[in-house]
Amino acid sequence: MKCPFCGNTDSKVVDSRPTEEGTIIRRRRECPSCKKRFTTYERVDELPLTVIKKSGMREVFDPHKIINGLIKACEKRPISIDDLQNIANDIEKELKNTMEQEIESRRIGEMVMDRLKEMDEVAYVRFASVYRQFKDIDSYIEEIKKLKNNK
Repeated sequence: MKCPFCGNTDSKVVDSRPTEEGTIIRRRRECPSCKKRFTTYERVDELPLTVIKKSGMREVFDPHKIINGLIKACEKRPISIDDLQNIANDIEKELKNTMEQEIESRRIGEMVMDRLKEMDEVAYVRFASVYRQFKDIDSYIEEIKKLKNNK
């Protein structure tokens, strides 16, 4: 690591410790030439996830969009905001673990519905009605029948 004081390209690590989140390592370094100390931070360089929308447009993955959809589906249901945050975090982790850079929005929607189905059936049907664009009452009835048959 290049010394910011004298420009020497060598330095030694005096102390290393992770930050509170554990995603960044803070290192105290000392230059053997000028003996001054400085701090560096090391973190994983992540490529952003890109979502391919139904229209074919692409946009950067935003977990807040998942949370907003979940909040609407879970309105007046006994589900905490922490549970919704956990769903969004789990989905984001799962997507990043695939090592794919582009993900179809349809896949994300299915992941949300799978988790909602286990958590709250009413919230699941609400989310499904928007996600699958139910046109009439028969669409609701059909989805509820599928839900009951899978129990």
